[in-house]
Amino acid sequence: MMKPLSSVSKNFDRSFFIYLTRCIIGFLIGYYLMIAFSSEDFFWALLSIILVIPPEGRKLAPKLTKERVISNFIGSLSGLTVFFINIDYVAKVVLGIVVTTIICKLFKLMQVVRPAIVALLIILIEHPGSIISPFERFVTVLIGCLIGLSVTLITSFIIRKTRI
Repeated sequence: MMKPLSSVSKNFDRSFFIYLTRCIIGFLIGYYLMIAFSSEDFFWALLSIILVIPPEGRKLAPKLTKERVISNFIGSLSGLTVFFINIDYVAKVVLGIVVTTIICKLFKLMQVVRPAIVALLIILIEHPGSIISPFERFVTVLIGCLIGLSVTLITSFIIRKTRI
């Protein structure tokens, strides 16, 4: 049995369209940078942009975005740190997951530990024959986080001022 149109339309509320708009704006900025710099490295920025923009309600969005930026920084920095330890790749990733999770726990950021571990994996992922380094991935992850944060904060400001 089909749901009445009114119940379907309730699923597509204001928060849904705000999130969709933020994702599209963030993607377009990241994609433009990828084209402008002729660099596929900005794929990691695109991924980070989408990871830090929260689908939650507009009042929580800035707080959650900031937490996700911090968690991405924790994961990226953990990945960069364990990258230089001379151990097997799998052990390096496991150690990075442990370090990232412990740091998130210490800073009471367990609600955003998953994006932190994704950032860790982005840094540690091996690309045989690729010229992209963990440092470049670290920078592009941070650029993506800053773009996602900026999009969320600017759209939140516009929403508050215009009462959309």
